[in-house]
Amino acid sequence: MQLDIFQVDAFSTEPFGGNPAAVIPLQSWLPDDVLQRIAEENNLSETAYFVRNGETFDLRWFTPTVEVDLCGHATLASAYVLFEQLGEQAQVLRFN
Repeated sequence: MQLDIFQVDAFSTEPFGGNPAAVIPLQSWLPDDVLQRIAEENNLSETAYFVRNGETFDLRWFTPTVEVDLCGHATLASAYVLFEQLGEQAQVLRFN
């Protein structure tokens, strides 16, 4: 399996500053155990995964040990990846 993985330092303009998060865009959801294993291997406080769902993006967050209900810096990192790395043209992003 080959996935694009972006590591983003949220809340910082400096490398190695802020809060690091991994962001992984997906075409469709992988099994939960695979998402968890990838987050464990990334070994960052959070790994965010998103899947486009029409005009919105379904978003999930995993620590190295569990899925969590919300993560602010990984959400911001996901928006950065969409706008700056993947060329998203929407003026507003909506995450589910």
